[in-house]
Amino acid sequence: SQPCWNEYLTTRIEQNMVVNCTCPISECHAQPTTAFICSIVSSEEIIAKYEKALLRGYVECCSNLTWCTNPQGCDQILLKDGLGYGAACSKCSWISCFNCNFPEAHYPASCSHMSHMTCAKCNHGFCWRCLKPWRPTHKDYYNCSAMVSKAAWQKKRFQDYNERCTFHHHAREFARSLRNRVSSISAMPKIRTLTFVLDACKVLEQARKVLAYSCVYSYYNQDAESMDVVEQQTESLELCTNAL
Repeated sequence: SQPCWNEYLTTRIEQNMVVNCTCPISECHAQPTTAFICSIVSSEEIIAKYEKALLRGYVECCSNLTWCTNPQGCDQILLKDGLGYGAACSKCSWISCFNCNFPEAHYPASCSHMSHMTCAKCNHGFCWRCLKPWRPTHKDYYNCSAMVSKAAWQKKRFQDYNERCTFHHHAREFARSLRNRVSSISAMPKIRTLTFVLDACKVLEQARKVLAYSCVYSYYNQDAESMDVVEQQTESLELCTNAL
């Protein structure tokens, strides 16, 4: 009966299980069509949820489509093909990385660098891909007596780079909040244009982002000769950014 179908389909939609749902009769594997569902379900709210589920399922099935990864929330669908590294979302301007699971573009750090994540609150190190605790290749690294001093040095080195990276991320958040405050002020009547200040905040935000991921790149870079150049460029960028 229609009331039974309405209750069945409504439940499946609310549980996000409608895309692959079949006839409730166990021997029947037929799937209800969109037209049938829309003719049975009367609630506009439930139909809207169904349409969102269809869209979500379509995006997840298409290898060249993805959602914007802005952690603040964005419902924009992005086309991977032809969208080069550094291209921004047309809706929120967030820059995503399509080559790994990290939520934003992380130049100059590579995707493999970004697999090693550290919690900013408790400093727990883990692999972004499998979520297991991060360990060096040598499984007994921290227990090997021959490596104790090196392990201590590596730990101090990691803490130094991690602190610098965390500082630049916090400074980036400050630049973003500053830009938002300036935007609200410039919108007030009789306030002269503050476009140049907004542009400066955007540059500041981008510079802090590059500096943060430069810390990741420098931590993993083993080439001493290239590191001298990288450190010089990073120091120069940091001085100019601090001045800005």
